[in-house]
Amino acid sequence: MYAIIETGGKQVKVQEGQEIYIEKLDAEVGETVSFDNVLMVGGDAVKVGSPFVEGATVTAKVEKVGRAKKMLVYKYKAKKNYRRKQGHRQPYTKVVIEKINA
Repeated sequence: MYAIIETGGKQVKVQEGQEIYIEKLDAEVGETVSFDNVLMVGGDAVKVGSPFVEGATVTAKVEKVGRAKKMLVYKYKAKKNYRRKQGHRQPYTKVVIEKINA
């Protein structure tokens, strides 16, 4: 069984036991989070929501909270002596999908 959930402005296909990296959530390590925005539940019988499947939830456990590797952002304008270098680290939350309730 799998589900497609919406979190952090993105749609993610998940299965039970899967580890996924998503946009940062306001949750501590070890907490259980529930995703209510389930767009589709697949398996033996496919349920498609409009826009969400009614009564379907996905529960997950927060395993880690961190920041990704540094990404460099460099601005440059030719012949104008304009150069800007900036670093960015995107925060993330690593969760393990425990149960798909459909």
